[in-house]
Amino acid sequence: MLAVVVVFGLFLPLMLPMLTAPAASHEPVTGTAGAAAPGAVTGTATATAGAATPGAVPADEERPLVVVGTTGLRWEDLSALATPHLWEFSGGGAAANLVVRSVRSTTCPADGWLALSAGRRAADVPMEEYGACRRLESAGEDGTVPAWETYVDAAADASYDATPGLLGDLLTSSGTSSVAVGPGAAVALATSDGTVAGDHAFGYSSPAQLGAQVADALPGHALAVVDVGSVRDRNRPLVGAETFTQEPAPEPDPSETPSPSTGEAWLLRSPARSQQVSAIDQRVGAVLEAVRDVAPDATVLVASLADSGTRSLLQLAVADGPALGDVPADGALLGSRSTRQPGMIQSTDLTPTMLAMLGVEAPNSLVGSPLDVVPDGRTGAARFSYLTDVSDHAVAVRPLKGPFHSALVLVNLLLYATVTVGLNRRNLDRAAGWLGRHESPTARRAATALRSRRPATALRAIRAVAVTVGSIPIASYLANLLPWWRGSSPGALLLTATALLAVAVAAAALLGPWRRSLLGPVAVVAGLTAVVLAVDVVTGATLQISSLMGVEPQVGGRFYGFNNSSFSLFAASTILVATCVADPLVRAGRRRLAAAAVGVIGLIAVVLDGAPTIGADFGGPPALIPGFLALALLAAGVRLTWRRILLVLGVTGVLALSFSVIDWLRPPAERSHLGRFVETVLDGGLWSVVGRKASQNLANLFGSTLTLLAIGGIVVVVVLLTRPLRNAARRGQNDSYGWLVGGGSVGRIDGDIPMLRPAVLSLAATFTIAFLVNDSGIVLPAIGISLAVPLLVSVLAGWLLARGEPAQAPVAPSSVRAAGASVVDPSAAGASDQAR
Repeated sequence: MLAVVVVFGLFLPLMLPMLTAPAASHEPVTGTAGAAAPGAVTGTATATAGAATPGAVPADEERPLVVVGTTGLRWEDLSALATPHLWEFSGGGAAANLVVRSVRSTTCPADGWLALSAGRRAADVPMEEYGACRRLESAGEDGTVPAWETYVDAAADASYDATPGLLGDLLTSSGTSSVAVGPGAAVALATSDGTVAGDHAFGYSSPAQLGAQVADALPGHALAVVDVGSVRDRNRPLVGAETFTQEPAPEPDPSETPSPSTGEAWLLRSPARSQQVSAIDQRVGAVLEAVRDVAPDATVLVASLADSGTRSLLQLAVADGPALGDVPADGALLGSRSTRQPGMIQSTDLTPTMLAMLGVEAPNSLVGSPLDVVPDGRTGAARFSYLTDVSDHAVAVRPLKGPFHSALVLVNLLLYATVTVGLNRRNLDRAAGWLGRHESPTARRAATALRSRRPATALRAIRAVAVTVGSIPIASYLANLLPWWRGSSPGALLLTATALLAVAVAAAALLGPWRRSLLGPVAVVAGLTAVVLAVDVVTGATLQISSLMGVEPQVGGRFYGFNNSSFSLFAASTILVATCVADPLVRAGRRRLAAAAVGVIGLIAVVLDGAPTIGADFGGPPALIPGFLALALLAAGVRLTWRRILLVLGVTGVLALSFSVIDWLRPPAERSHLGRFVETVLDGGLWSVVGRKASQNLANLFGSTLTLLAIGGIVVVVVLLTRPLRNAARRGQNDSYGWLVGGGSVGRIDGDIPMLRPAVLSLAATFTIAFLVNDSGIVLPAIGISLAVPLLVSVLAGWLLARGEPAQAPVAPSSVRAAGASVVDPSAAGASDQAR
């Protein structure tokens, strides 16, 4: 016990350089695997100002920072003819896809401007029942922002600890001169009391008038924020404040809905998207021309801060100027430590970027990071194509994730039903009788086969199918190496590629020389899963981005490290790999070496998952550490008493918390969300985080089809696999499953595979804790079960096959060895049981 704890306890000093090293700056991936990135806000806290790209010149009144904000504008909207001003500016600037995800699934213009104001996710009151977003109104003559109290109340109710007005307060306290032009800009620069910091103007819609207005307002200000309007989807207009003071009308019956009146027909004749985009481009062009005239050394940041309708999509962001740093002549990508994905930034990165450029110290409560420039070697047109391709990838995968997960649940449940119901003797007799009544020769042959009680063929088929089902998760990641989203039928291409890759992985597991070992196929599938996920997370987590079991970047959650599905698969696969390594050592009586092997594998897995610069997974180590400690102790022959279980949990708490504390001890600009969580706890925000995660956990538990997968897997392992086999071994032919074991007892499966039961206990401990400490809840054990249980079923089928035809007498150990199984010597088995 002491040796195992020491192995795990020493990992922090050994891995301290890795844990505290700054995150690597990943070069942009130009291949098909890196086309997008995803997942709750996981950005780093912002440090003092000036932490921008090398070569950056701080903004001031001589070299102002101009932030041009719009909403609903995407890279696919740009072209040299339709949007000449944005096309030209973007060609020489640093560009990125902007994730604007706010409190809810889609982001309204008010939400985007409030995120700029608060530096965190913030939003207007819920708008879903109205099917529209608020039309922002200009600030009053005294600088009062309309509906400000509503915004503050909504932020307080959202449990994201947002403080609208934070940016304005910081500008005021630092004495930074600023001017807001337009209603959205007034929201962004409002102070906490709802009045605009600095000067303000209402903002013309005419490009010429807006340009003249900016030219007059900009001199003498270090910061100017300009609202150039919104692009909206058809029938998704912005509505006035009076709409939100009324109770939502009930949903009408379509058959009773009258045709729109003359006054409402404008909703159906709203301008086409191209017209709206062209109008925004003209306003942006007027602002850029005015800035060049009055402040040629200004830094300009153009950003689309919200969605254009009810679909959450990636938006446009581009910047250029001395405060940004050295931008190549042909342009570059924008990057951020909050995503660690070149060409992918978040709206919450904009506030710390503005403060850094202005030389204003930012509080640690901000969740974003200052933007930096990432040279990518592309020209303007190629960069536009790349950023559009990233967005297309993210859009294409979204409608496929639901059907894929439903199919994954279905094939798993069918496998479980086949194993538990299909192998029951009574059910086979009923099926044989039904087939025997048919005149078809095929049906009669099938009936004869069912009555023969020689299930070798069925067991081989079950083993092959089980290994294939267990290969589906990793196949879904490998399929993301292909540019499937560019095809004419992307869904069919992706699902076909996933199926073929799953078959290929299963074939490799079942046809190689390792097939002669009971755990050989498990080692291949689990090992490949663990290696692929480990390599992916170390190299930037590009396979997880916009993949079937990965993350969607537009939802604004995790962009690097292990997402929840990837963690579940990584945890299950590494535990199974450790089991496969330890089992032959335990059978050989080398229990200490087996425990050490489990400890080393667990050490690597925990560090990869929990290190802030790699996996950065807060909820992973608390689940992984006890799972591996339990597996190592059982491999060493140590019984798990309540005292030892409490000791394991205590060690887990200390080690898991160490990741967050070590990250918190780093400079604020280098922290990940692990260190930010410690800061949140110290600031008294623990319960809001716990409440939000608990609410999401319950929503997933009762609202996801994955719950069925988790329940089915647990039932198979705990109830329908262990009890029938135990009864069959005791009752022989008198039991419903007795035909599987012949006329007598075949012994216990854990006599031949002593690490099988410890593996099941380790998986159970890991996913029980993962369920409790993560906001995804039931999703984690369900995804882990989709890998682990099919592979355990394959072990069972292989074990039965290795004992020869079940209708014969029990097979001697030497015969089992001849069949390729690994059987422990009876004396060794007795010693093993005694050690347990």
